[in-house]
Amino acid sequence: MTPHPTAGAAAHAPLSTALTDLVGCRHPIVQTGMGWVAGPRLVSATANAGGLGILASATMSLERLAAAIAEVRARTGAPFGVNLRADAADAPDRVDLLIRKRVRVASFALAPTPELIARLKDAGIAVIPSVGAPRHARKVAAWGADAVLVQGGEGGGHTGPVPTSVLLPQVVDAVDIPVVAAGGFFDGRGLVAALAYGASGVAMGTRFLLTSDSPVPEEVKRFYLDATDTVVTREVDGVPHRVLRTDLIDALESTGRLRRIPRLLHAARNAAAFRRASGLSWRDLLRDGLALRHARGLPWSQVLMAANTPMLLRCAMVDGRTDLGVMASGQVVGAINHPDDLPSCAELIDRIMAEAHATLDRFDRT
Repeated sequence: MTPHPTAGAAAHAPLSTALTDLVGCRHPIVQTGMGWVAGPRLVSATANAGGLGILASATMSLERLAAAIAEVRARTGAPFGVNLRADAADAPDRVDLLIRKRVRVASFALAPTPELIARLKDAGIAVIPSVGAPRHARKVAAWGADAVLVQGGEGGGHTGPVPTSVLLPQVVDAVDIPVVAAGGFFDGRGLVAALAYGASGVAMGTRFLLTSDSPVPEEVKRFYLDATDTVVTREVDGVPHRVLRTDLIDALESTGRLRRIPRLLHAARNAAAFRRASGLSWRDLLRDGLALRHARGLPWSQVLMAANTPMLLRCAMVDGRTDLGVMASGQVVGAINHPDDLPSCAELIDRIMAEAHATLDRFDRT
């Protein structure tokens, strides 16, 4: 990290780190690729504010992804990234698209193969997989990944049990490439803490969801702002998933196996709906299911339950149905509970950088 500006510098003054040098953004702040949320509007607003916006592609067809990349390019000249599912049936086609469109960053929720990493790197695209343990970081670093994103248990969506404060320094010590910290970050103090642990930046999902640039319906944002509690449940898709506690989640948790067959039938209907929304064929869905079963060691019943997730998220994030949808959320939602705390991405990033510099200045005075 370069020396920070003296007191009185602009709130948006950059902090140069290995991450900003790698991807070309002004500030070491990443907006994560949230399905149904991280579309062109949010990604371009983040990029224009100096952060790294990541476009979520798992819920898009290949044609829609191409259009979304073009829309981001029309809105900003700043670098941005695309999040890919390494186990998707059409992952090679999506990698080809990123190469043709000269996207700056490819991020992955699961580890990409060495072959995919090599193809992207040969095209000058930075590869940043997400990892959940030091051994995963070492593996993808050995395969050529340019950086890793590590999420602690405080993070929303699929998450693990180890908190960021314990997991992050282990991953930093395990690899010699930039590490981006996720899970529990929402302000400038957290950014400075992550840098002190050795990270090169922070990634945030819930905090960017709760901005005026987020496409999420206003009533859903208000629901988040009023929320104080999250829960980690396996009842959505069979693997640990941190979400807002709602009546739907409480009902899923309480029914357990007693309602398993009706829920599997509902999941099958959701799989059909997701196939139509994503443009995937049944063959592609089956291949994705086989890959998911292999990667996570899930039985077929849980693979079918996993088909629930995209449509249950869409129900809230697109349709505004807080009563029927699932709302992934980090624990930071409890700290973002002012009824009017919906800044623009520019306002949010300026605020975070001002807080970061103020924190660093306090260190100088002690």
